[in-house]
Amino acid sequence: MKKDIHPKYEDATISCACGNVINTRSTKKEMNVNTCSACHPYFTGQQTMIDTEGRVDQFMKRYNIKKS
Repeated sequence: MKKDIHPKYEDATISCACGNVINTRSTKKEMNVNTCSACHPYFTGQQTMIDTEGRVDQFMKRYNIKKS
């Protein structure tokens, strides 16, 4: 590696809006995020199903497509 061209790789703190703090290493000392694995619905299992009933029928009606 060439000297004096690479950024310093130091200890870093990632803070989430939910209050979770993750210590890691990065070129930035501090980072703030809105969601993390502790509060994201995908990882916590508290996912809600989005009601998409009628979306396909609405599309078919809009473009005058008949079901085969």
